[in-house]
Formats: sequence, C-alpha cells, structure tokens
Amino acid sequence: MMFKGLIVAVSLTLAVSPSLALAGPLPEVSAGSGNPDYQWNAPYPEKNAALAAVGDASAGEEAYKAYCAACHLPSGGGNADGSIPQLAGQHRTVLIKQLADIRAGLRANPTMYPLAIELSDAQALADVATYIATLCIPRGAGQYEAPDAAKQIAYGKMLFEKDCGQCHGLNGDGMAEKFYPVLAGQHYAYLLRQLVDIRDGKRGNAHPEMVRLIAKYDNAQLVAISAYQASLATRPRGWATQPRFCSPE
Repeated sequence: MMFKGLIVAVSLTLAVSPSLALAGPLPEVSAGSGNPDYQWNAPYPEKNAALAAVGDASAGEEAYKAYCAACHLPSGGGNADGSIPQLAGQHRTVLIKQLADIRAGLRANPTMYPLAIELSDAQALADVATYIATLCIPRGAGQYEAPDAAKQIAYGKMLFEKDCGQCHGLNGDGMAEKFYPVLAGQHYAYLLRQLVDIRDGKRGNAHPEMVRLIAKYDNAQLVAISAYQASLATRPRGWATQPRFCSPE
C-alpha cells in the first residue's frame, strides 16, 4: 500500500478492555527535550533493569500476542498508511527505551500507554523487546507516492546523507549500542509524523542533536527526507549482510 502526498492527521480510537482501563491515568509528561536541563537517555531504574536483563523470546512472544499483535500485526509490520509503525527487527535497546519512556511519561503516547503499562515489570519489557527484535522486517513498507516521487527521493537522499546517515547509517540500519533506531522498512507516513513532532517539540524523549539538526527543515524538506528513508526498504539489499529483512519469497 502506498501513502500519497503529505501526511494528514490520523485520529485513532482505541477500544480499551476493562483490564486496560484499570491501568491508571497517563503520567504527567516531563518537559523532555524542551527543557534546557534535559539529558537524553538518562538512566532510570526500570529502563536500566530491562536493558540488563536476559530477554526470554518465548515469553516475549506471548506478551506480544496479548498486547501488541492486534495493532502492530503478528509480523510486526504495522500499517502501511503510517497509523501504526513497523516494529519487526528493531534494535532491542531501542524497543526497551521507547517502551520504558512511554511507561515513565517521557514520551507521550496515549494510545500505547495503557498497553505498555500492562507489561508487568522490567523483565517483561526485556522479553517482548527480545522477541520483536527477532522478527524479520517485512518488505513492502508504505511509500511516498506522487508524480514527483523520484525527485523527492533524490532530494531526500542528499539531506539524509548530510544530516542523518552518520547516526542512522547510510542504509538506515541505526546503531543498537547508541539507541539509534532502524529506519529502513519503516512507513513513510509514520516517519514523517515523527520528524514533524520532533522538530515541533512534541516528542519529549527526542535526541537534542536531532532536534537541532532538523529545526531548520520545513515541511517540504521533511517530506523528502521521509520519502527517502522509506525507500530504503525497497532498495536492493544483500541478504547475507542484512539479515533483519525477510527473505524474498
């Protein structure tokens, strides 16, 4: 499925089961990256414990099926329209950080919060992240589709290699040890929404250096960058060196 043109606001309605409704109110979100004293990826007990734990992929699979698969799909592929991100093959460190940050209120995500809070403890975070990281990245992510797609992708490539590739890798593979996410395989519309939110100060756990780098970009430039990032899922990639991608059928 392709996504056409600029992203539009997506309104999601989550039917919360009685057990999830008892998860408690959303925590008050910290000032995050908008605070001059903000320290990105600062240590805190639950995140540290999850990162140190040895994840059990079998237990993580059960948790994933219970709390994640309905939205992110059994494959971890999410929705090509960008309303639900692709998770499969994401670095374990990144998954733990994002889940823990949502639970702690560092990243505001009202849709995810009641589900993330159902994971019982740091070990459960480690388990589900370990399982998701084992899933191969499905091919066929939602792409930018418009008459100017080739031009936008070429422009986005230039911007990406200038400001993004050093951290996320020129192939969009990220860096697990630095908590930089895999971008290849992600949906265009989701990538664009995150870039806009980071630039506009709406994602509290954003890396300050990333905020600084993309502050100068207007919406059209963010469209180009997102179009290129999404295209990394479709470019020829060697199976032997890129094992996170599902083998072609």
